[in-house]
Amino acid sequence: MARARPEPVQIVKQRRDAALAALVGAVPYIGFLGIEFDRRGDELTSILQFDEKLIGNPVLPALHGGATAAFLEVTSIIGLSWSILWDDIEHGNLDPEDLANGQMPSLPKTIGFTVDYLRSGLPRDAYARARVIRSGRRYASVHVEAWQDNRTRPIAQATGHFLMPRRDG
Repeated sequence: MARARPEPVQIVKQRRDAALAALVGAVPYIGFLGIEFDRRGDELTSILQFDEKLIGNPVLPALHGGATAAFLEVTSIIGLSWSILWDDIEHGNLDPEDLANGQMPSLPKTIGFTVDYLRSGLPRDAYARARVIRSGRRYASVHVEAWQDNRTRPIAQATGHFLMPRRDG
């Protein structure tokens, strides 16, 4: 019995990129903050592009704590949503065009979010990665770290707890 040929890699990449663009585009606040996402396989790195509006203390200058916390929370929610949607995207059960046309699944809702500020964020780009610790039908826990020039010297980290959206089916 012959196995079905796998899809061409470019088709798979296009489907993944389109799904991520639709997911990120559905949250206008992400665009306001200037956050972008770099996807490598199933791993996402978020990038907070530096902008003067993000400075909280012009004397240092340092990134505003609220902007840092928002960056971490957005990274957590998109990372968690991406992990939920990954299997559907990979198996062709989720059409990125449906996402782009507004048929977006509900995003997880924040129950609690605790931020640890480890050092001042400098006036430059910041990066973050979220790691899903637990994801069940009703609840998820995510850990996220943000850094700037050196990943081993994070500027902030957070742990978030989220109410999972209902999944039909």
